[in-house]
Amino acid sequence: MKSELVIDAGTALGEGAFWDDQGAVLYWVDIEEREVRVYDPDADSDQVYKVTDRPGTIVPRVGGGIVVAMGHEIVTFDEPGGEARVLCRFAEEADENRMNDGKCDPAGRLWVGSLSTKGTRETSALYCVEADGTYRAALTGVTISNGIVWTPDEKTMYYIDTGTRAVQAFDYDKKAGAIGNGRTAFEIPEAMGYPDGMTIDSQGMLWIAMFFGKAVRRFDPQRGVLLESVELPVSNATSCALGGADLRDLYITTARVGLAIEALAAEPAAGGLFRARVEVPGIPQHRFAG
Repeated sequence: MKSELVIDAGTALGEGAFWDDQGAVLYWVDIEEREVRVYDPDADSDQVYKVTDRPGTIVPRVGGGIVVAMGHEIVTFDEPGGEARVLCRFAEEADENRMNDGKCDPAGRLWVGSLSTKGTRETSALYCVEADGTYRAALTGVTISNGIVWTPDEKTMYYIDTGTRAVQAFDYDKKAGAIGNGRTAFEIPEAMGYPDGMTIDSQGMLWIAMFFGKAVRRFDPQRGVLLESVELPVSNATSCALGGADLRDLYITTARVGLAIEALAAEPAAGGLFRARVEVPGIPQHRFAG
């Protein structure tokens, strides 16, 4: 399948795609430029709001507003561009680390992970943040915490540590907010690039953005089989979300970071927001309970 360029945003590191089915807008971020962005497809507008640190994750809140993971903190806003309130701070994180990708589970907890900005391996973690700001480390020894989703039946969580080139599966306990029985669901071949952000559709199939892979690919996680691909004219796909009125518009964020001058000249749309039309709809993404 082919993709179309929706916004020629030129983001340094576009990330964090989240489709708000209630507001009918796409939230996303530019990590390196410290921007929170809101794309309204009906108005064909992309509003940009500056924040004080690098945002890795953005999710709407049940009571209104948004929650953003940035730097070492989880911060809430009553509205994009509004007053920031710190919900919690990860004091145990190394100075060189920052929060990266994350999403909310079916109970409204925010699961968010970190990475080392210096490329240090296995020094980061995946956290589970409750509505009141209390948190715990769910996984440690992580290299680059990335895509995270829950199956439609709410029994399994899939997770990507990009450094492993694998998609991991965990049994998920919604009541306790706990995961267990971790195992490798399948591995991503090196030729496909690095697995980054992902989303899940109503059939339980995984759409995974491929950094240095020029595509978003759909996998059957039970069999580890590649089902289909959305090709991109740029190298670095970073995250994706199924949205639109019928949840069949696959939105894809991309990045300019990591590309040499020659590559950037050959990929003028790098850092843009793309969209592709798919057959199987997604499921509504979970909002933060805090």
